[in-house]
Amino acid sequence: MKEFVELANWFGWQSPHVPLVVDSLPTPTFKVKEQPRVSFSTNNYLAIATSPRTKTAAIRGIEAYGVGNSDSRLLGGNLALYGELEQKLARANGKSHAILFATGYLTNLGALSTLPRAPQIARAFGFTPSREYTYAYFSDEYNHISIREGMSLSGARRYSYRHLDLDHLEKLLRQSTATSKIIVTDGVFSQDGDIAPIPDLLRLAERWDAMVYVDDAHGAGVLGASGGGILEHFQAASDRLIYMATLSKAYGSIGGYVAATGLITEILRMSSAAYGFTATLPPDQAMIISTAIDVVRDEPERRQRLWANQRYFVKRMADLNYKLVATQTPIVPIWLGDDAKADKLARAIRAEGIHVDAVRFPAVPLNSARLRIQMNAGHSVADIDHLIDVLRRHQHLAEPAGRTVAGFVPASRRSAVHAPPAEPGSGTLLAID
Repeated sequence: MKEFVELANWFGWQSPHVPLVVDSLPTPTFKVKEQPRVSFSTNNYLAIATSPRTKTAAIRGIEAYGVGNSDSRLLGGNLALYGELEQKLARANGKSHAILFATGYLTNLGALSTLPRAPQIARAFGFTPSREYTYAYFSDEYNHISIREGMSLSGARRYSYRHLDLDHLEKLLRQSTATSKIIVTDGVFSQDGDIAPIPDLLRLAERWDAMVYVDDAHGAGVLGASGGGILEHFQAASDRLIYMATLSKAYGSIGGYVAATGLITEILRMSSAAYGFTATLPPDQAMIISTAIDVVRDEPERRQRLWANQRYFVKRMADLNYKLVATQTPIVPIWLGDDAKADKLARAIRAEGIHVDAVRFPAVPLNSARLRIQMNAGHSVADIDHLIDVLRRHQHLAEPAGRTVAGFVPASRRSAVHAPPAEPGSGTLLAID
């Protein structure tokens, strides 16, 4: 207990931190103490969470099944609608099979902890492999914390490669003696807004006989001609791909899933404690998700508005003296570097009725604080102009050098422009959603 007291004193946690209490959820407009606000920090990219179609689906689900499912799908909770949704998700991602988990975080925790351990679990039931297999993960240093925790629980060897540095990744693959190699990457990196080069990763996987596990939390429903995510964006397909995505961002619900070959999904279904030893999604949420997939397909104007807003914001920012970390996705972080400057700018913006979040260590490396701006289909031109006006009035907080930052990874190896990162290993990153 004494250690926790010392830790609280060091962090300044003696006074409890009270997160902002809201009256409604961002669509992107919301209310705080009955005062209207506009969020530039919501994951509800397409405003599907309040779509009339998804709300109607929720009501139908509750009327048919009640408000929850108290059972594991391996026991008495396996409603037919879950399997139907998995088939729909698999088809939407060009895969033969999919498996649902209760949350996106639980998906990474369950899948990544299980894949290397499945043979060990099978040995308890008499399985004898023809040879000794060893596993190793190769993870981008900026991957989400749920990825890193899942890998850690697996017990497999873990290697971290510099962000988007394929030369470094190949060096690690070459040096590894593991018989089963798995490259793990975010599709869209949540704090930087840049994109993993999936085709290049697949080429490395082919060369070194590896699998590629992609967490497309911020790409699903957003990237690609029809919102199919990063695989559609790159027109990438391979049996080596294990595709993971969340259902709580562009799809406006809750849950996560893995789409892959039937071999992979069945191993997870029978071996992952995060799947079998917990209750699953409430039935109404499964119905919402199925409807949300249809909304993404049937209402392309949502995605078109999102991208039009993103392009307009980036264009307007070119007139200001701020550095943009990346400009390729709806996540467009503004680089400030200094924690105090980031906090001060965020407070100034919030004082004008606009909600933005200052992101600091440990969510990003030390000395790389930024405002993570997330564009939304529901933003109006007036909303964006208002944000630009506030940013213009506080330009003195921006670093004086150029408006964008030259990439710290060679252009041929990356997908977006970045601010300079801290040295690898400068601190543990807890990438948040």
